[in-house]
Amino acid sequence: MKPSAFTYHAPKTLAEALDLAATLDNARVLAGGQSLMPMMNYRVVQPEHLIDLGRISELAFVEDTVEGLKVGAMTTQRTIERSGVVQKRCPLLIDALFHVGHQQTRNRGTIGGSICHLDPSAELPVTACALDAVLTAASKTGRREIPFADFPAGYLTSSLQPDEILVQIDFGKWPARAGAAFEEYAVRPADFAIVSVAARVALNEDGIITEARLAAGGIAPVPTRLISIEAMLKDERASAALIESAAAAAAALPAAGDDMNSADYRRELAGHLTQRALSKALQRVRP
Repeated sequence: MKPSAFTYHAPKTLAEALDLAATLDNARVLAGGQSLMPMMNYRVVQPEHLIDLGRISELAFVEDTVEGLKVGAMTTQRTIERSGVVQKRCPLLIDALFHVGHQQTRNRGTIGGSICHLDPSAELPVTACALDAVLTAASKTGRREIPFADFPAGYLTSSLQPDEILVQIDFGKWPARAGAAFEEYAVRPADFAIVSVAARVALNEDGIITEARLAAGGIAPVPTRLISIEAMLKDERASAALIESAAAAAAALPAAGDDMNSADYRRELAGHLTQRALSKALQRVRP
């Protein structure tokens, strides 16, 4: 199929894009287009106006600041994947991106587009959930910061207002003595994940876990922060037995099934992937 008729807009500045978002009815913002264009072709969505952000260079950047890593919403996934700054300051992002589609997909796909699309199978929203990223949305009236926990409004739905555009994602400072890993299961490489788990752990010099971040995708309509399991891990000595307990807790979490993959299967995967992600993250802890 082909999309229904629409008017195409190609602003060159963020100010122009915000003017359009504030004045046009039934408009959608186009980032990389890896999800939106197929949805338009199948007429799942039928916008009357398409606002293409591809020419707005001010929305594509990677910055290492005293507050942590800041990434522009229009930064391509391939740019992030190849960034030495990201590898140093937020290696979990790199690990997650290795699971995203094919290189051609990552050449066009953007971090902001993926996070706004909020597919529960997508790797970047799960990573943003685990790291409690802060999202900056802009409109003609100003900007507001949205903790990722407040960003999802439902399946494939964000809390952005119709006149708002995501402009920046803040990942905060990477803690000392921390390791991270992203694990997922898909039927074939580059397929949508059935379940995924993002993990980051930090240890003190005595091997005690001082911080644990865990999030799962594919067990609920939105990425899920595993706060109860994080609490199990914090202030405990890292050990194989502790990881097994965390995995068992993940396998007992509520999960939503579908015609392809049952809730029980998704829970089982969540347990296995939690064990793998935590084990790998602990192996990667460096002084």
